[in-house]
Amino acid sequence: MESKGQQQEAVRAAENTGTDPAVILAAGSVVLSWFFFYARGDKQQGLFVGLWPPTILAFASYFKQTQMSDMVERATGSDTLVGRVERMVQSRSQ
Repeated sequence: MESKGQQQEAVRAAENTGTDPAVILAAGSVVLSWFFFYARGDKQQGLFVGLWPPTILAFASYFKQTQMSDMVERATGSDTLVGRVERMVQSRSQ
């Protein structure tokens, strides 16, 4: 069972997701894609613009994961050059 603090944190994260610029851009490109496809009848342009949302969200996810990884490294004290070299050596030996 989740604690009350974890539940509140999950609610806060869900509320912040809707205001994320990447989500807004992805939703806007979906609307733009529908506009090209249905309103203007340009199906090729509509399909092209329709490929943007997954790309935008993938880049946003990558940058968020990188940011979280950097925060964890700083918190654990392994954000030094020696710590990075040790992680590289460990990942290659496994």
